[in-house]
Amino acid sequence: MEQRNQTVMKLAQTAILAALCYVSFTYLQIKIPMPGGDATSLHIGNAFCVLGALLLGGWYGGLAGAIGMGIADIMDPIYITGAPKTFLLKLCIGLITGLVAHRIARINESSDKAYVAKWSTIAAVAGLGFNVVADPVVGYFYKMYILGQPQQMAEVLAKWSTAATFVNAIVSTVLVSFLYNAVRPVLLRSGLLSGENRHTRPMAQ
Repeated sequence: MEQRNQTVMKLAQTAILAALCYVSFTYLQIKIPMPGGDATSLHIGNAFCVLGALLLGGWYGGLAGAIGMGIADIMDPIYITGAPKTFLLKLCIGLITGLVAHRIARINESSDKAYVAKWSTIAAVAGLGFNVVADPVVGYFYKMYILGQPQQMAEVLAKWSTAATFVNAIVSTVLVSFLYNAVRPVLLRSGLLSGENRHTRPMAQ
């Protein structure tokens, strides 16, 4: 019963984070028009995907980002054709962030604030760094071979996407590092962060 309650709580928290991904991408983005009616954008949607992975685990964070920003793409006539790519990449961001944070560093077992702060930032950099490389590369082949765009246009979009994704990654890393280390203690005290802080991990040397 307790395990079931934890799963239900995590799903509810995932839904909230998915909504934050959707809202932050849809209403807080700076859209940059591209040739051929396409666009790229500056946004902080990925920050909530990474935040979810740090708080809940890679799968939950990845699903929050994939669902939230996938729906945002579907609702936007400019981005709708890129929704499958968005779903896949956001899921991967969450999985990579969760892998580093929870499988390698095991921040959920630590009460050392400095250790948690360091590894949550490293995990965010890993997940968002993956996206800086994967988004333009996957986007290039997706647009050229799936959507049938001319190679020259796909190359232009990939270059602009690289620049925008890099800026997004820097801003999101700073934001999520602050948010995670601010809300984690509050959620632990309130019991809203299940399965956390069960053991104390020695300070990293």
